[in-house]
Amino acid sequence: MASVLGMLEERETAARVRVEGLREEVARLTGVLEAAEIELDRRVIAREELVEALAASAAETTAVTETEAERETVPAPAPVPGSIVPPWREGLPLTVLAPDYQRILDVLDERQPAGQGPMKAKEITVELGLGTTSAKVEGVRSKARRLAERGWLVQETSGMFSAGRRPVAVPDAAPSA
Repeated sequence: MASVLGMLEERETAARVRVEGLREEVARLTGVLEAAEIELDRRVIAREELVEALAASAAETTAVTETEAERETVPAPAPVPGSIVPPWREGLPLTVLAPDYQRILDVLDERQPAGQGPMKAKEITVELGLGTTSAKVEGVRSKARRLAERGWLVQETSGMFSAGRRPVAVPDAAPSA
């Protein structure tokens, strides 16, 4: 029996050693856990502070930008070839039109004081110095029709064009180029 009792005592001692080792490990891990929790709390607070600061900064920037935008008037961009022809209205300058359209209007406006009548698209093309090829004539005809549709010119029933401005009703659809 003594040997059985000795074996039990040895097992008890081994269990005590193991329990003490685990307690020490738990104490060490508790310290590590506390340090990790402190670090986590600091990072959460830092992120929340940053989010609040950025939100406040964004609100200030938006307010400043909106105020500047209200004060700022943006000039109309210079027209480019192929740009949209707006409907004519009183006080609208020729500069809202692309240069090609302005040149067509200039040719017809110069004829009016001289008492000359309407012009065919081919005559306008020649006056512009573009020649008489059908591609050039049709390009000028297309532009002159667009100007007439938008009230910048008058198109006669014969297909001829003359200077004259008139307001036109434009459907809700966006004007074409």
